[in-house]
Amino acid sequence: MENKLYQREEVYAPETIAELSGHYAAILRLLGEDPSREGLEKTPERVAKAMVFMTKGYAENPRDILLGAMFREEYKQMVLVRDIEVYSLCEHHMLPFYGKAHVAYIPDGYITGLSKIARVVECFARRLQVQERLTVQIRDCIQEALHPLGVAVVIEASHMCMQMRGVEKQDSSTTTSAFTGIFLRDHRTREEFMNLIR
Repeated sequence: MENKLYQREEVYAPETIAELSGHYAAILRLLGEDPSREGLEKTPERVAKAMVFMTKGYAENPRDILLGAMFREEYKQMVLVRDIEVYSLCEHHMLPFYGKAHVAYIPDGYITGLSKIARVVECFARRLQVQERLTVQIRDCIQEALHPLGVAVVIEASHMCMQMRGVEKQDSSTTTSAFTGIFLRDHRTREEFMNLIR
């Protein structure tokens, strides 16, 4: 039974989808396929919509996401949001990489909504990326928006560009980390964070 109280609607710019669809149809022809055959007839449009969705982070401002739910609070212990799912596209081959992000900060007068941390991760991930830059962008955004005592970000991800092409190492994974403030200066705080995400 359809829920009448809430419906999620995806809205795409028709001109963008039409232009992207034309390019994907041309790619299919160059690969030796017939984009007009039954199984591929709607594929160019589907891929165009998928690509727009997977890169929707370009149209979002992650700093505004944090500032939109910023509250005064005298809490000065670690706030950790762990196991945030990450899905992104490698900018070198436009193949997916996916995994988990663990993000912590120690407030200095202000906190933000917990879901906003996950949304910041999503915003930066939904762009053409490299994992190293993604890690640093998340860290810097939280530091600049909330001015906490410190920020810690660790991302663990598997890269399809290594798994299904090139070296084809299916069990490989990559871990990146970035820290500011007290997480850099105090090894006990950093160790607490690392223990919590293990």
